[in-house]
Amino acid sequence: MRSEPRRESRTMAALALTALAFAGSGAGGAAAEDGKPGRNVLVVTLDGLRWQEMLSGFDAGLNSEEDGGVASPDALAHRFDAPTPEARRAALLPFLWTTVAREGQILGDPSKRSVVRVTNGKLFSYPGYSEILTGVADPRIDSNAKETNPNVNVLEWLSGRPGFEGRVAAFASWDVFPFILAAERSGLTVNASGPAVADPKTDRERLLNEFTADLPAYWAGARFDAATMQGALEHLRARRPRVLYVALDETDEWAHERRYDLYLDAAHRADRFVQRLWEVAQSLPTHRGQTALVVATDHGRGEGARDWTDHGEKVPAAERIWVAVMGPDTPALGVRSGVDATQSQIAASIGRLLGEDFRAGVPEAAAPLPGITR
Repeated sequence: MRSEPRRESRTMAALALTALAFAGSGAGGAAAEDGKPGRNVLVVTLDGLRWQEMLSGFDAGLNSEEDGGVASPDALAHRFDAPTPEARRAALLPFLWTTVAREGQILGDPSKRSVVRVTNGKLFSYPGYSEILTGVADPRIDSNAKETNPNVNVLEWLSGRPGFEGRVAAFASWDVFPFILAAERSGLTVNASGPAVADPKTDRERLLNEFTADLPAYWAGARFDAATMQGALEHLRARRPRVLYVALDETDEWAHERRYDLYLDAAHRADRFVQRLWEVAQSLPTHRGQTALVVATDHGRGEGARDWTDHGEKVPAAERIWVAVMGPDTPALGVRSGVDATQSQIAASIGRLLGEDFRAGVPEAAAPLPGITR
């Protein structure tokens, strides 16, 4: 449900990776003073990443020029194919499957009688992100228009709780997020599109902004995920937020263009970004051993060769999604069995992982995901 992209040279992928590698090198910026002890949470969304790839990895049925836009099927298979679904998903998303699945939980594997559903009925981005963050499927949210969300989101609510003031932030690749998160009303720090660092204070931050500005404007209203993640990493190192949300976008963009190779590559890089975020958090005395991680998606996609690129009301398969959770209070249950859940349960789950009751402030929000805390 995005605008049609401008067709630029495909060297933008190399440029994005160059920016990521260059900005990620060297010493970090000045760190904030240690905050008071307390739980923290990192939330990451991968836009439109299907449960099929999340749970089973590479799909050989889409590895062709006709169905997946793949010019070199052998090369793609060499990177991500394997004999079993378990091996394929670990090749595609190694951090999620070697660390998060081992130390935390994955919900949404139909082979384990576990399904996570979108309940807003729209099955595209703004309604999905609103449901994730507010715990409510609001029928008034029926487009991707830049209109302020009337519902209180969990980041907004947490920012008003003792110990969280000024320590909640969001970084996104899509420029609709200031409206999804009601940034003007809530006062949240929301960096979406544009410069990766809004108020650069170090040479490192200024260099990161220069590289971000030099990347091609390939999609209207969205920047490359590398810039978003590097901005989030800088914010985490320097300001040590207790709640940090990162919304990555490229998986959805490449899927809409029927580029299965670039869709998988975006997912693989997103997994690496999540690992870096986690490792930086564990390197900070304020966050080491005190931080939870939630990874999810805003909607699914079609199941077949013709409609895997799409989602929305006319693609009912897009109702199915997945959620991953890991943290000091989360039992290491791996891939959960026999659990049905909804996207609307993620908001209260974020609160619970912090020891906060979001439903006390927003009673209409759905209950937290079952079994994610001891």
